Amino acid sequence: MPLSEAARHLALRCETRVNALAREMTGDVFGDIPGYAELPDDMKDVEIAATARHGLRLFMRRARGQGGRHGDHALFRERAAQRAEEGLPLHLLLRTHAMGTYALWRTLHEEAGPGEEAALVELADFLLRNQGSVIGAVAETYLDERAALDAERREERRTLARALIDGAPPADRTALDDLGLAGPSTVLALRLPPADGPATAPVAVRRRLRRLQTVLDRAFGTDVLTALDAIGGHALVPGAPEPADDLARRLAHVCDGPVRCAAAQAEGPEGIPHAARTASEVIRIAHAAGRPPELHRLADVLLEYHLSRHDESSPMIAALLDPLDGRPELADTLRTHLETRQDRRATAQVLGLHPNTVDNRLARIAELTGIDLASPRGTTLALCALLLKDGAPRSLSETRPGQPPAVPDQPMSRP
Repeated sequence: MPLSEAARHLALRCETRVNALAREMTGDVFGDIPGYAELPDDMKDVEIAATARHGLRLFMRRARGQGGRHGDHALFRERAAQRAEEGLPLHLLLRTHAMGTYALWRTLHEEAGPGEEAALVELADFLLRNQGSVIGAVAETYLDERAALDAERREERRTLARALIDGAPPADRTALDDLGLAGPSTVLALRLPPADGPATAPVAVRRRLRRLQTVLDRAFGTDVLTALDAIGGHALVPGAPEPADDLARRLAHVCDGPVRCAAAQAEGPEGIPHAARTASEVIRIAHAAGRPPELHRLADVLLEYHLSRHDESSPMIAALLDPLDGRPELADTLRTHLETRQDRRATAQVLGLHPNTVDNRLARIAELTGIDLASPRGTTLALCALLLKDGAPRSLSETRPGQPPAVPDQPMSRP
């Protein structure tokens, strides 16, 4: 809606004051905004002053009745992107625009004479209506730029985390100092519960990983570098803090299912690959040994870890279970029986079988492998064979009816 002749005449009387008003804005007017005084002088005297002049001239042009043009907000958007990249708080940026509008209104008020009250009210309405589009453009551009910068920073951190875990020297050593990873660190391996249905959608996976990141940051009181995907991964915590015993429970809360995690210490960046492999192996062994999902440490599975190390006897021990190849029901029964501490009724309940069926399967396993599961030596030998055998069968004890099978335990670099 165009301005009346009286309102237009009042606005254009202020046109000669545009440069002086822009200087006043970047000085006394914006000076009252918290944090503005600390900004660099060249930013205030050059960039912010130019943006203020652009806004004032845009107002005068529209007051003449000339409509909006493509690119009217281009300078506002450019400056908003710059301020976002420089880390200027959004509230400070928006306050400069709001205070600039107020300064222009005050100038119009000072210029108005008797009998121009209606024109002044009309200009106030005109100002407020136009301010909305400017503020919207500034906020939208700022938030888009911040989102892009944050995404870039997260990807850089993930790339650095993957490089450290893989043993590749980082291209920028100063980044290690900035992130506190030049010295000792705690390396976490995480295995997440399998997702199903809508939870496997990319948006749902990203949401889960953001929530995991938040829990980890809060648990350690610092920025934790993560290299995670839908099934798990690793996290690097600067300073080598000891994880709290309830960490797995807190992670499980945001994953809607049991989470396994293991911690290992690295004395420096060069020790991170070994610590990552150790933590991943601890998870695999804890799973195979039937331990419940929780925070695992090497000391918790020390015997099982030792039994799973390869030497000249390893192929012979692993080969004891070769007769079970192609018989997944027997392999699952053996694993579950060990996980339930050889409780036949618990084994039957997990597998959904009658206890007599479990007895029959265990007898068949003993017959095929020659392992006496009733003796301590036989139990230890069976556990050792399971730990050594590549591609260990999944544990049914962690899979509820209707869920997809869990990802198999494998001796790989990530959990």
